[in-house]
Amino acid sequence: MNNDWVAVLRAADAAARWHVHQRRKGAAEEPYMNHLLEVAMLVAEATEGRDPDLVIAALLHDAIEDQEVPRETIVTAFGESVARIVDEVTDDKTLPKDERKRRQATDAPTKSTRAKILKLADKTSNLRAIAASPPRDWSVKRRLQYVAWAREVKAGLAGVPDWLENEFEEAAKQAERSMVFRRLRPRD
Repeated sequence: MNNDWVAVLRAADAAARWHVHQRRKGAAEEPYMNHLLEVAMLVAEATEGRDPDLVIAALLHDAIEDQEVPRETIVTAFGESVARIVDEVTDDKTLPKDERKRRQATDAPTKSTRAKILKLADKTSNLRAIAASPPRDWSVKRRLQYVAWAREVKAGLAGVPDWLENEFEEAAKQAERSMVFRRLRPRD
């Protein structure tokens, strides 16, 4: 049995347990695990399945930030390489939200290529969620601001696979279109 597959599945199991009560902010209130799986899938496709540690980091990317999982727990279970990537994409929650967002944009160019891929996959998933099920309390203005900010972050993520950049751009366009019009059902 391939140990990489076992490790990926162990990470999926850990992520599901750590985020069991967490829901997406959107109106559909999807289980947060759906987001983690989507990010992992985007990373796996962008790397053509050649970087299992990055897929594991994608599954665990919000564990420290959202669930306060100790870094050492990730190191022990999944290794230093995975923990280093998770660290790179983890926001410092002691900072105000505006400062965290500013740093994501300004620090993007300094990230490792692996962290850039993970960051762009995360933003792509978030944009898809805004298009499909935006948070109920987010105005059109706030959603448009999020799209603009995500594009600022993306601008600093040079060196990621073209396929992932295209997925991001399509997700951003879908998010913008979703705020302008919805397809109307034909009248009977």
